[in-house]
Amino acid sequence: MPATAALPFLMPATPGEAIAQQKELAGRVIQHDDFGAVTRIAGIDIGFEDEGATVRAAVVVLGFPDLQRLESAVARRPTEFPYIPGLLSFREIPAALDALAQIGRPPDLILYDGQGRAHPRRCGIASHMGLVTGIPSIGVAKSRLCGRFEAPAAQRGAHTPLIHKNETIGVALTTRPGYKPVFVSCGHRVSLASAIAWTMACTGRWRLPETTRAAHKLASEWR
Repeated sequence: MPATAALPFLMPATPGEAIAQQKELAGRVIQHDDFGAVTRIAGIDIGFEDEGATVRAAVVVLGFPDLQRLESAVARRPTEFPYIPGLLSFREIPAALDALAQIGRPPDLILYDGQGRAHPRRCGIASHMGLVTGIPSIGVAKSRLCGRFEAPAAQRGAHTPLIHKNETIGVALTTRPGYKPVFVSCGHRVSLASAIAWTMACTGRWRLPETTRAAHKLASEWR
């Protein structure tokens, strides 16, 4: 399948510029399946050091379907954008791009510990990174940023729509019975149905996908 062209990452000068950029980028998100075979699937963990002055990004590439580690990298760089809820991708993406640049071969799919379309302006980090890398992406967040939902059934794979302004922006998904759901949404080049399926395919005995767990473990080891 032909590669989708990546967009440049542009650091805004003000929060207003960041909001305007998100609104423009949201219109570029591809919400249908636009990817081929997946044998390399990645997770990215973002953290901060020096009381927020330094961004740390860890990326781990796992083989699919065995979910064994193939490659990993950690990158650090000074924080360039203030902490503003809803605009966190502008703080996190530069370091994430640095970490991805250290990977020998790009992954076929990335699951982000954050939002995709399940964002007030429909452009969370999974969508934003998908656009600037061209890599198909999915948002799998531990908590809800916006929207309303009914609790899904307490059985693995059960899900209910996440609704915001009369639009389905994602789902609340039960990955482990007896635990809170995760919030799954399209990032870029992946349909919502496929986002749910891939999240479940990457989730084993724990609540979070192995991609997220592996990236978080790498970041913790590195510290």
